[in-house]
Amino acid sequence: MENLNVLKKLISSHLFHLDIDKKIEAINEIREEIHKNSPFKNEPVDFVRWVKNDTVKANDYNPNSVAPPEMELLRLSIESDGYTQPIVSMGQGDEREVIDGFHRHRVGKECKEITSRVHGYLPVVEIRETQTDKTDRMASTIRHNRARGKHAVDSMSEIVIELKRRNWSEEKISKQLGMDSDEVLRLCQITGLKEAFSEEAFSQSWDAAILNEESEQILDESDIDQQEQQELRIFHEWQDWECFPAGFYSDKPPSGKTVEQCEHEYRDFLGDIELFESTLKRVIVEWKYSCEHYLTNEKMNRIAWLGQASMCLYSGVPSRFCGGYNLLSPEQQKEGDLMALKYLNLWLKNNNRKELTWEEAQSKSKADIY
Repeated sequence: MENLNVLKKLISSHLFHLDIDKKIEAINEIREEIHKNSPFKNEPVDFVRWVKNDTVKANDYNPNSVAPPEMELLRLSIESDGYTQPIVSMGQGDEREVIDGFHRHRVGKECKEITSRVHGYLPVVEIRETQTDKTDRMASTIRHNRARGKHAVDSMSEIVIELKRRNWSEEKISKQLGMDSDEVLRLCQITGLKEAFSEEAFSQSWDAAILNEESEQILDESDIDQQEQQELRIFHEWQDWECFPAGFYSDKPPSGKTVEQCEHEYRDFLGDIELFESTLKRVIVEWKYSCEHYLTNEKMNRIAWLGQASMCLYSGVPSRFCGGYNLLSPEQQKEGDLMALKYLNLWLKNNNRKELTWEEAQSKSKADIY
């Protein structure tokens, strides 16, 4: 203990005579040496390094966006409470890329009072060396954002597409990003990119190709069956989906509502069978392109989609808050399911497609009814 006290005095004496940049450099070196011998050396947070803010660069794939009021709140938080969280980064020297903490990084660079207070430096921790490949960095950024419940759907979808282009399987994407397979599929669909579905049996083509007499003569029976499946499916890019601007894919409740309120509202909506039916009528008429895109997809739960779409059209509650279905009684659930099936079949009939029995509707669905 006596030797430790002597060491602390030597360090303090050495630091006292240094200018600010040299002092920060020396502190970083001392902390790094301690970190190397720490029982927590495998945890990035064990070593927070202060680096000049102009060496930290934003990445080009961050899916989180913060509106001006939230940015102002973050500025106020850092101004009042100080930096309580470091910026997660990758790189060394003058080339550091932000993995998480994009907005903390912005505040430290753009707010003069804070920049002055921290002497033009930013607190960073370095991501593990095993995560330095770009795909791993992108996945890490999403995990950080999702852990806080923050991400923008369109940017998330772009990252999923990029990971697919880099030969990540959907199973790996699901595991590494903490998503289920349906969420990965939806994010792929939002882009409207053909290559996103190149491996999917239900999406052999993004064009509604029409067989002519000449092509029919040279196709064998299996080719014709596959071609017929291609013709049955109708695709529209996400910009054309009426459900997208209505908030169907939003990850947050409508303004002023809580998650619990959304789920109870969803329960009450489905429980009012007359209201549910009148809104189903609106969906199949007003959401032409969304219905064509989703209701021609036999590999998804179209009954569930109709229920979620109706709720979104009626109240603006996004599909992710459909848990209110589980608050219904079994009798109410069945009544709602059959009503959705009725309007699925009405849409199919109006579009010259085969209507479904209850059993057929169930067998064609990957997911639970809602």
